[in-house]
Amino acid sequence: MLGALLAVLSAATFAFNNASVRRGVLTGTVGQAMAITVPLGVPLFFLAALSTGNLAAVTSFSPTAVAALALAGSLHFVWGRYCNYRATRAMGANLVAPVQQVHLVVSLTLAIWLLGEELTALRILGIALVLIGPSFTMRERRRAGTSAVEHPVSDQKITAIDAERPAGFEPKYAEGYLFALLSAIGYGLSPILVRVGLESKGLGASLAGGLVAYVAATAVMGLVLLWPGNLREALAVNRESAKWFTLSGVLVFFSQMFLYMAMSIAPVTVVSPVTRLSLLFRLHFARLINPQHEVFGGPVILGTVVSLAGAVALSLSVDTVAQLIPLPAALVSILHWHWP
Repeated sequence: MLGALLAVLSAATFAFNNASVRRGVLTGTVGQAMAITVPLGVPLFFLAALSTGNLAAVTSFSPTAVAALALAGSLHFVWGRYCNYRATRAMGANLVAPVQQVHLVVSLTLAIWLLGEELTALRILGIALVLIGPSFTMRERRRAGTSAVEHPVSDQKITAIDAERPAGFEPKYAEGYLFALLSAIGYGLSPILVRVGLESKGLGASLAGGLVAYVAATAVMGLVLLWPGNLREALAVNRESAKWFTLSGVLVFFSQMFLYMAMSIAPVTVVSPVTRLSLLFRLHFARLINPQHEVFGGPVILGTVVSLAGAVALSLSVDTVAQLIPLPAALVSILHWHWP
């Protein structure tokens, strides 16, 4: 249950991060967002590990674990994040989100194949509900996107940036789908590497593991910034974008901290599906930041309820369900089925 709760917290903070970075790229660039959000994770994870007395756990990881965590950080924080930003800018979050669901299939398949984890009837039900839930919101989000083009901008704006909505949006499908799939690969592989790297050392070691991953990702970003023009672009960020990118960096730190903690105590087949709740949380946090640009209604509520039901199914064991609800013996037998 604790692992699923941590995964939900990771999904919520990741969604808030998406809303804030979306705000930042209205006046900034993807490169500027990367240059701020990735390195910011290093001091934050260092302070978290130091304050909880887990900094020394960094030296307890085997060379294989360090390599796995470093690769996970590079794939998730650099590869996946960059491709996600590129895809979103190319064709919008509405079209990117369904494509990125592929990452869940990648994670679960590798978890069963490489980590020896099992699929149970409850987990299959939970995965199905978590995947189906966001689909209810797609109708509402498409309708919101249409209204954004057909109707004028509201007079009630948070900042002048709100008035800068383009008259029309032409998605770049080839670029968008390509980078959405590439980000899904990065996001799908990283949980397996994190699970391997943490070596079942517990919650405390997860903070040290996150620090290792972020140091590796920051090193990669440092090499990227050495490319001619990249550092100049990063330093040219304006105050408005820097504010939102910094907030995003803090939020994504909490998201990854919760994720690493969840991965240290719960199977990938539980954590990865639950983190997909970020698709739903993202809609609600977007409303807080850009309320005049979002439409919310019945489909969003229905999608939230269905996905949360899936999260509950993923977090419960068969024995717990049998204790809470009197079930026929035949149904209990079905629930005890597992694969492999």
